[in-house]
Amino acid sequence: MAAKRVLIVDDEPNILVPLEFLMKREGYEVRCAHDGEEGLRAVREWRPDLVLLDVMMPRRDGFEVCQAIRADPQLAPVRVVMLTAKGRDADVAKGLALGADAYLTKPFATQDLVQRVRELLERPR
Repeated sequence: MAAKRVLIVDDEPNILVPLEFLMKREGYEVRCAHDGEEGLRAVREWRPDLVLLDVMMPRRDGFEVCQAIRADPQLAPVRVVMLTAKGRDADVAKGLALGADAYLTKPFATQDLVQRVRELLERPR
């Protein structure tokens, strides 16, 4: 079976690089995007199984990207995990209301992230 595809969208290299290493170590095929616009383009072209999506980014924030993914019926199977320092209840509620499958606040334990990604990718859509 082909490796599951994970797209990481974050504008901070100090987050992007370790996440990329972590996901590759778990056996996923990984690509990275550095802002929301690039991330949305990568989702449409590469069709990942799951997107790790930062909220605060240039050009398009994670909320906008999540909303665009959910608005496109062809992208319905894509899982979205929002990663952000914005951990207020209102932000979490907004992310989930826009269709995110999960919402993790930074800093998060890498084991929690790996577990959440694994659960989402194993669950049928």
